[in-house]
Amino acid sequence: MTAALPAGLKARLATLFPGSTVLSAMAVGADTGCGETGKQLGYGSPLRVALRKADGVQLALVFHVARADDYGHDRRSDRAAEQLLAWDSFPTVPGHARAVDVGAIAADGGLVPLPNVDEFYLLTEWADGEVYAEDLRRVDARGAVGPLDLARAAALARWLAALHRRPGTHSGAYVRAWRDLVGSGEGIAGIVDGYGAGAPGAPPERLSRIEAECLRWRQRHKQRTERLRKTHGDFHPFNIVFAPNEEAPILLDASRGSEGEPADDVGCLAINFLFFALEHRERWKDGLGRLWHRFWEVYLEEGDRSVLEVVAPFFAWRGLVVCSPAWYPHLREADRDRMLRFVERVLAADRFDPAWGDEALT
Repeated sequence: MTAALPAGLKARLATLFPGSTVLSAMAVGADTGCGETGKQLGYGSPLRVALRKADGVQLALVFHVARADDYGHDRRSDRAAEQLLAWDSFPTVPGHARAVDVGAIAADGGLVPLPNVDEFYLLTEWADGEVYAEDLRRVDARGAVGPLDLARAAALARWLAALHRRPGTHSGAYVRAWRDLVGSGEGIAGIVDGYGAGAPGAPPERLSRIEAECLRWRQRHKQRTERLRKTHGDFHPFNIVFAPNEEAPILLDASRGSEGEPADDVGCLAINFLFFALEHRERWKDGLGRLWHRFWEVYLEEGDRSVLEVVAPFFAWRGLVVCSPAWYPHLREADRDRMLRFVERVLAADRFDPAWGDEALT
């Protein structure tokens, strides 16, 4: 059927093909087949455009606009990645229809071409202060906490609890959070693949068992969409900044769509109290152990006790990160084994108990 030609596309075609005339524009319909081979769903809404170039040669083009769905395209960044991947991939496939242009649609409907770009960039403000990792190192070194240390642990718990009271946007985001946890390049599968075959304390069969157990957790809990909340998505001590003598955190690098399972953020931070305590385990009780317990105490008091039922595979993910020889090459084999034993224990139980942090460090 005939469709209106977007003004932005019309202007872009005039630039790409000077002197050309648009002859028609038609929406490409869905599959008209029936029976078992009838296709119901597609990933875009293409528009077929016929034009006559200045030299009289007729040309047919297809204008592709990706649409949101629950198959990994729910975020705008997903849809941008899809178009850029097509631009990079089409020329590498023999006999493939040629890609003519790639770009973005501006807020006013104009087209912003991107065919000559390389990598993308992001410019942000600088956050004055010190990353929370330095707090954890100091506490571990002296084996004691001060009032500010305890106040910051409590403040982080309250900050997360407040964020986690905000609802997410759509139930598919919760399912995706569990899928990304297990199967994405930044998730469990990608981290496991980065270990290689010779990591001391982490032979491939051990990692495979952990990965398989996390998959079972996904199958059990991915439909608990009532737990969908706003999240930070990468709430670790290098993404948390404190100004001198301040309790209120400044956050960096929110990730993964910033919505999903709250246990993601909780496990991401909590695993680091254990990890940073490995060098001086004898100081755990009066040092980082007090921050571990203060964080859990305040977060659970704020209301989300069900987090204990789902945090295990998120602990596994972050535990695999801190045990990774690629990410932390100086970790001793005994400490890698200790952290992976903690991961295995939490995965084997239906509900997490914060007291297990004490046992992991003894």
